Amino acid sequence: MSDRESGEEQPQGPESVDGHVERLQQRPSGAEVDGDSGVQELATKTLHIQSKRYYIDVKQNRRGKFLKIAEVVKYVKGEHSEVGAGGNKNRVTLAMSAAAELRDHLTDFSECYAQLGPANPENLPEDGRLKSEVIVRENRRYYLDLKENNRGRFLRISQTIDRQRRTQIAVPAQGLVEFKNALTELLDEFGTENGAATPEGQQELPENRSMRVENKNFYFDIGNNYRGIFMRLSEVQPRNQYRTSITIPERSWSRFRDIFTDYCDKMKEIRTGQSGASGDQGE
Repeated sequence: MSDRESGEEQPQGPESVDGHVERLQQRPSGAEVDGDSGVQELATKTLHIQSKRYYIDVKQNRRGKFLKIAEVVKYVKGEHSEVGAGGNKNRVTLAMSAAAELRDHLTDFSECYAQLGPANPENLPEDGRLKSEVIVRENRRYYLDLKENNRGRFLRISQTIDRQRRTQIAVPAQGLVEFKNALTELLDEFGTENGAATPEGQQELPENRSMRVENKNFYFDIGNNYRGIFMRLSEVQPRNQYRTSITIPERSWSRFRDIFTDYCDKMKEIRTGQSGASGDQGE
């Protein structure tokens, strides 16, 4: 069984991309307003994973900003239904703060997936679950389940409102890193606040910073989520805009600083020693 075949109840069409994640496409940011609903579209990203296409949209209405994730599954016309190549669309919506929590969980899920051994169709988990988490926001619950079936491993994201109506999407496990990166870029641009008034007594955070070293850009972003204050250190390669990030909890900053300082001091000693040795040889 291959992870390329992952997906829960969604048929796999012939237009899959050979198991590879296609390059992320982003429509330029710009406010577009739906006159009927009063919803303002701020930005969108499109991600192709296998035979599925995902739209990750940042929108805003009178209550604030939110994120909508739509999954489009491509069907073979006449094989599963008369829908044809247009496929079926599944959606979940999240407040920006919930989207930030989802992003943090995606890091854990992708690490869990990376540590799993080869799939064994003869020894599947009893209920298919490999790892699960829950996000609770007011009257909404989001159930995150890393699962495995006879077609592969995938993350199912289910949304319930007042514990009744349920909508869900499924993301092939091999696309979790790209999915998280797309989500991170939107959250970096539009923030993790929902647009409501700032809670009284909320702690002010330091300003984000960036630096360029040779052909790479580094971003130091300070954020706050349900786990506390953190720094996200990201490396972006300008040529292909590929981003890798690590998250450092605020309680560990001083320890990181001490280790970096120690390395700087030791490298200074090494260089000083090498310079002295070169001088001795010259004599």
